[in-house]
Amino acid sequence: MQAAFIRKIKNQHVLFCCPVYFHSSTMVSVTAGYDTCPDWAPAFGYIGAASCIILANFGSAWGTWQAGLGVCKMGIDYPKGVIKNIVPIVMAGVLGIYGLIVAVILTQSIRPPASDGTTSYSMFNGYAHMAAGLCCGISCLAAGGTIGVIGDAGVQGFGLRASGGKRAWAGEDGGGDDVGLGGNSEASNAEGANKLYVGLLIMLIFSEALALYGLIVALILSQHSYVCE
Repeated sequence: MQAAFIRKIKNQHVLFCCPVYFHSSTMVSVTAGYDTCPDWAPAFGYIGAASCIILANFGSAWGTWQAGLGVCKMGIDYPKGVIKNIVPIVMAGVLGIYGLIVAVILTQSIRPPASDGTTSYSMFNGYAHMAAGLCCGISCLAAGGTIGVIGDAGVQGFGLRASGGKRAWAGEDGGGDDVGLGGNSEASNAEGANKLYVGLLIMLIFSEALALYGLIVALILSQHSYVCE
């Protein structure tokens, strides 16, 4: 009799802990809703938006810092080429705009909870928006580093070639400031510098394209949406 009572208690305990046997339809509905649109789903969307703008601005600052150092160093030898070689800094600054565009789009796509507290923002949207933010942000970060390194070396080489290897404060005879570049005529120096400048622009364009690829994919990902009704 005691064994039968224990079995009865165990059966009641199992039925109490697992009500899915009696209310399977209700439990499946609640579980599906929780898995699809939990209350914390918007966190992924905001993480994507924040990471996008932070990484993009970090890449923009990195490129501006590195290329700016090169322009300042080049300005010592060839002050007339400072404005012409400001292109890497401008291209690095555009990276922050890419991140801003994607971050604004993602933020506007995040739906707030309804008046009754239910969340219509799904996990599908959260994952898609986080992927979009990381895609654009990391791409801009890589592009910023590339633009900075190429710009630093490129503008210094341009200034050195355009000045014929002479310092800006050197006298007419060079005064020992000539670094030994061939072709002392101004026309020869200008031609060599222009060829170097064309190559610099091509490298910068393809470096900027890295961020543009990430921007395009991020915009496509941000259009994928699933809303819980």
